[in-house]
Amino acid sequence: MRWEELGDQNCSVARSLAVFGDRWTMVIIRNCFQGVRRFDDFLEGLTLSRTILTDRLNKLVEHGVLEKVPYQERPVRYDYRLTEKGKDLHPIIMALVEWGDKYYAIDGEPPIIRTHKKCGHDCHTITVCSVCGEEVKAHDMTVRANPRAKRALAKKSA
Repeated sequence: MRWEELGDQNCSVARSLAVFGDRWTMVIIRNCFQGVRRFDDFLEGLTLSRTILTDRLNKLVEHGVLEKVPYQERPVRYDYRLTEKGKDLHPIIMALVEWGDKYYAIDGEPPIIRTHKKCGHDCHTITVCSVCGEEVKAHDMTVRANPRAKRALAKKSA
């Protein structure tokens, strides 16, 4: 399967990866969560070409993950701000952070400490069940096909 065909799959993971699955896009999104908004600031913090950065930012705008907001008129320059769709990537970023801290921290020390603003404590992010509030791990889950999604895909293909 070609990279461009991922978005056509009947799989939420594949369709999502078609938008943000390359090696630079998630780092760009991470920077957005850290408050980076301007093209030159993205470029300064990353070791990628202007062309690649432009391509990735445009793709994120096209898919509604970021929005371009002008902050200067001559020449026109833009802030890139997370949309609601973009902000919904926060749990994914946090899951990657937790995984990286567990397996790649130097001497067991994560490079960044996260503090929950509301309670003021340093914390780790966990996944919880939306119904009972219990922590959910991989072995606690089962999956099944959604017949409504299958019908919707068939309808879309027709």
